[in-house]
Amino acid sequence: MTPKRIYRLDQTKAPLLEALQRYRKRRMVSFDVPGHKKGSGNPELLEFLGKDALSVDANSMKMLDNLIHPVSVIKNAEDLAADAFGAEAAFYIVNGTSQAVQAMIMSTLNPGDSIIMPRNVHRSAINALILARAKPIYVDPGENKELGIPLAMSLDKLKAAIAAHPEAKAILVNNPTYYGVCGRLSDIVELGHAAGMRVIVDEAHGTHFYFSDDLPQSAMEAGADMAAVSLHKTGGSLTQSSLLLAGPGMKDELGYIRLILNLTQTTSASYLLMSSLDITRKNLALRGEEIYQRVINFANYAREEINNLPGDGYKAFDAIYCDGDAFYAFDQTKLSIHTRAMGLSGVEVYDLLRDEYNIQIEFGDLSNILAIISVGDREVSIERLIAALGEIKRLYGKSPEGMLASEYVEPDPVLDPATAFYAPSMQIPLAESEGEICTEFVMCYPPGIPILAPGERISRKALTYIEYARERGSSLSGTEDPEVKKIFVVDQKKR
Repeated sequence: MTPKRIYRLDQTKAPLLEALQRYRKRRMVSFDVPGHKKGSGNPELLEFLGKDALSVDANSMKMLDNLIHPVSVIKNAEDLAADAFGAEAAFYIVNGTSQAVQAMIMSTLNPGDSIIMPRNVHRSAINALILARAKPIYVDPGENKELGIPLAMSLDKLKAAIAAHPEAKAILVNNPTYYGVCGRLSDIVELGHAAGMRVIVDEAHGTHFYFSDDLPQSAMEAGADMAAVSLHKTGGSLTQSSLLLAGPGMKDELGYIRLILNLTQTTSASYLLMSSLDITRKNLALRGEEIYQRVINFANYAREEINNLPGDGYKAFDAIYCDGDAFYAFDQTKLSIHTRAMGLSGVEVYDLLRDEYNIQIEFGDLSNILAIISVGDREVSIERLIAALGEIKRLYGKSPEGMLASEYVEPDPVLDPATAFYAPSMQIPLAESEGEICTEFVMCYPPGIPILAPGERISRKALTYIEYARERGSSLSGTEDPEVKKIFVVDQKKR
């Protein structure tokens, strides 16, 4: 099948993989790190992971290059990734896409600068604001009330934010959201650039957009300045391996971006992770169109079968909900399923699938579940998921009366995250914190989108949501208190 793009470079090459293969053949005697010495010093680890894996768990050396300052095989692999994804440059990331998101923000903003973003961002974006000592300008993403999900930013709300805050240096966009919702990305980029703002994109769940014309527009295609792409999520590389892409407008900033990355990048980058990026890029460049057409077909089949299960219950939603604005496009590979109509929260379905049917999906929230359909799925797995959902509906379904309808809690930001994070604070019971300004996060993980973030006034609605989520079995995190029963708030007497 013809690739989506015409590539400049030979995408059949995998320079880092080939260098590691040469290294393995040389059977070099190691007097450097890692200390397991290709597994001989840790037999149990060798038995578990295998000789082939541990033989290339190597340290940076001349023949293998160095991620901190790549000049040979890693640089060549990054160039191939940039070509495959239509970017000016690509940076290998081994600290997870969180690091890529933080690098985008930290290379864009100086202390005191502001950035426009939707509030339904991943915690990594707000963490970056703390590290950069920058200020968020939140745009209410709105929500689809029928499904109970937050959307993308509408153009009108974004225009209003730009008009009210012309001093903002950048706009951060989710493309897509966890639920597969995409906004009008090209128009957002055009608006941002016209206002002199950089447009950066959290594209953690959008690897596949680069390899199919049947999926929403990618960040690089839309002309964005940077994008953080989790190649491991839907592309097939190893967990924690990602890419940071830079568009043509960033050509003169590449050295600075590398400098910012190296503030938080490990000096002992895993060659297992990096080789997985090299191999995955090659696979997607050569076969991505075919691979993702198969994924789309699987997801559409599963959606149809789930929606045809007898009686009221699941709603596997799709592009029918697109509204031309904040729900402009839908990622067909996302098997997002609304569960509230049968009286079960997404968290409850998530737990039942794992505990009773040995099926692990991506996440469950208060009204929905998300099953990731991607490169490794097979027809038998899809059928097993459909059958399990049908049985859960039959055995556990009940009246939805009294269930919380909304997934989005509108924030009340009082202080910027860094000011709140470093402010004098005191720990109080969460149940007694209404009206206080929090200095730490509260979130359900996954997906890791904060319910409360540093600098926000704690509302009754947020507390109700947190306790409801707890009762439904959500895994709460973000506070120093491991039980999330206490929270640190600004100590107004010491401030």
